[in-house]
Amino acid sequence: MNSTHVVIVGAGPAGVRAAETLVRKGVAPVLIDEGMRAGGQIYRQQPQGFSRPAKALYGFEASKANAIHVCAEDLASQIDYRPKTLVWNANADTLDLLCDDRFEQLGYDRLIVATGATDRVLPVPGWTLPGVYTLGAAQIALKFQGCAIGDPVVFAGTGPLLYLVAYQYAKAGAKVTAVLDEAGFSDQCRALPGLLRQPSTLAKGLYYRAWLLANGVRVEQGASLVRIDGEKRVASVAWQQGGVEHSLPCSAVGFSYALRSETQLADLLGCEFVWSPLNRAWLPRRDASGRSSLEHVYLAGDGAGIMGADAAEMAGERAALAVLQDMGIAVDGARAEKLERGLAQIERFRDGLEHAFPFPEGWAAKADDALMLCRCEEIRVGQLRDVVRAGAVDINRAKALCRVGMGRCQGRMCGAAAMEIIACESGLTIDSVGRLRGQAPIKPLPFAVGPDA
Repeated sequence: MNSTHVVIVGAGPAGVRAAETLVRKGVAPVLIDEGMRAGGQIYRQQPQGFSRPAKALYGFEASKANAIHVCAEDLASQIDYRPKTLVWNANADTLDLLCDDRFEQLGYDRLIVATGATDRVLPVPGWTLPGVYTLGAAQIALKFQGCAIGDPVVFAGTGPLLYLVAYQYAKAGAKVTAVLDEAGFSDQCRALPGLLRQPSTLAKGLYYRAWLLANGVRVEQGASLVRIDGEKRVASVAWQQGGVEHSLPCSAVGFSYALRSETQLADLLGCEFVWSPLNRAWLPRRDASGRSSLEHVYLAGDGAGIMGADAAEMAGERAALAVLQDMGIAVDGARAEKLERGLAQIERFRDGLEHAFPFPEGWAAKADDALMLCRCEEIRVGQLRDVVRAGAVDINRAKALCRVGMGRCQGRMCGAAAMEIIACESGLTIDSVGRLRGQAPIKPLPFAVGPDA
């Protein structure tokens, strides 16, 4: 095996396919996985001893999930696979790791960042109640522990994940009372030409919705989440549709507004960022091959832009081919070009998805001053508006003055919403308010750890 030290961060579809591509050419990478077993969030594996069949866990994607899992198992003896390992800091040639309550440093010559995505949250009154989860968290509970977040449960927000999670819950036997989709039916009709670029993916989405309706799940479109009610935990959910408010009893709510890329590691590395109107976010710059603005750093998967699991596999392979090329190892040029064409086609489909599930741009104007925005630091919308009126129209300046995004989540939960509030209050465009700078540690660290613990 080649001795050049290549490290891959993330063992989802992008990371696994990148590792596979490298091994084929005699390069044995280090594959770092924050999870217990490879697969990432989309193909998260259940713990050892659980016996739900793959079809029940992953539905139509069972064969793809199984392929990733088998590939990872086959690679385990050929690479340095490190599960349950958090990368909490990074610099030009070294990663800081936490594994088994011990700190460690790992050097690298070339680095593939495949850090995936998390939910994009826009707070509503009651979102801090026990029983409120993001859609991704609800999915983790079902896949990883085989349990539902509540009974009955309501799913709300917008984006393809909304219907997928609702379908997975209902299919598993959980009581799903309703799906409240912020996007209107007319939005999805207008987006149809773009969605037809990936007919099989479109067909699956239509199937999920039809199945939910056929099995008694209420599906409401153009339904804006107004609040989540309850005292000690969730008791009901209220939404507005056509100017009329509605309410339903439930014991849990899963909600989010599509996904956001996990970009903190790329930020700490010093990658150049650019504004992406499609993702409505700042993303690390990369070319069609996955090369970042930094020599020896490559980007793949949803951590560099939301494109889904199929694209993540392709991007992981393409980034690995770029690594090999830069190491002077011959690769199949035709295969590289095919991957780039496939990724370009999926990006055009993503444009259709954004029109089908548009971001609720009116959210910030309607948010009440009393609404809890940053739950880590207990910062309310009105407090952020106050510092904006005082002249803090850059999100990092606002963070310094009122501590929004300064808590343990490092802005993962509140950052996107804070940007929307600042833009709305200042009258600036969303891309003009800056982006939260990444800070180490990327995720909270326990106090009782260290190199000698």
